[in-house]
Amino acid sequence: MIRALLVDDHALVRMGFRMLLGDAQVDVVGEAESGEQACALYASLAPDVVLMDLSMPGMGGIEAVRKLLAQDPRARVLALSAHQDAAHPRRVLRAGALGYLAKRSAPEALTKAVQAVARGERFVDPDTAQVLALAHADGSDGPAEVLSEREFSIFLQLAAGGSVAQIADTLSLSASTVGTHLYHIKQKLHAGNQSELTLVALRWGLLQA
Repeated sequence: MIRALLVDDHALVRMGFRMLLGDAQVDVVGEAESGEQACALYASLAPDVVLMDLSMPGMGGIEAVRKLLAQDPRARVLALSAHQDAAHPRRVLRAGALGYLAKRSAPEALTKAVQAVARGERFVDPDTAQVLALAHADGSDGPAEVLSEREFSIFLQLAAGGSVAQIADTLSLSASTVGTHLYHIKQKLHAGNQSELTLVALRWGLLQA
């Protein structure tokens, strides 16, 4: 039986996934409501698969995937997201996740995705794969293309309203380091302040309005 760790900040969402996975003979050995909690639980639970939501308070899913892989390079992560952009799947797969499943996918897709990732195989749902292919063909330079991995992580938290101090604490960085990243992010995205960064994120579908 596949052992899974569920990571999502919404208890009802976790309950729904637990029910679906139970029907598919997947044993949910633990639940976490944040990336920080997932990283703390991972070593003791030793799950076969981590189902990681990307939009959570704190460090968020992409940074949590990066930290989990630093803890255990063999960690197998299936990213879950309600976002329909190309940036989130591209970034989290680049961070080390083996799979990506849009939350709008059919319930049976969850079972297929978990089984594939547990086997160490890559999985991307068909709709997301098409979005990625079209974005590659379009070649437009959005935040995902012009920002570094660290800058993109900080950008998402800034766009969601996080302060420099909060982000520094979440990512274990100094406030001056985050401030330097903020300066470069604004330069690269031609934004004058944090509110404009939020507008950029909304325009590219990186935040849910």
